Amino acid sequence: MVTETVEFRPRRIRWVAGISAITVAALFTVLSFGLHGSAGFDNSGQFQRGDQAAMIGLGVLIGLGILAFTRPRVRADAEHITIRNVVGGYDLPWSVVRAVRFDRNSPWATLELLNDESVSVHALQAADKDYAVDGVRTLRTLHKAAADA
Repeated sequence: MVTETVEFRPRRIRWVAGISAITVAALFTVLSFGLHGSAGFDNSGQFQRGDQAAMIGLGVLIGLGILAFTRPRVRADAEHITIRNVVGGYDLPWSVVRAVRFDRNSPWATLELLNDESVSVHALQAADKDYAVDGVRTLRTLHKAAADA
């Protein structure tokens, strides 16, 4: 029986997002050094240092947006479960959860609630294979223990 607090975060997407964010920021930085000379066919303007800095800043902002996909996390203990997805989150007592599901063709686990709603758990993704299955089994054990208490 699991009695401590457990935490799961997606693994594969963290690697992919990290590498992608660094690549995008580096690409925009390299492209910014190519911004010099005239800004159009009719020589109506010139690229300035500020344009280069803005290009680098844009690359950093896009990289940070990509890193938002590393945000998902699920934390659970004997009394409740806290879910943080890419956008939004939930803090639910186990008493409102009917089941912890991970359907065969689903991209991530879900919680089926007593009011017939479902909550996605982006931290447990099918791409993580055995890690996600172990996470779902652990959450099911916690849910069962809470229901028996």
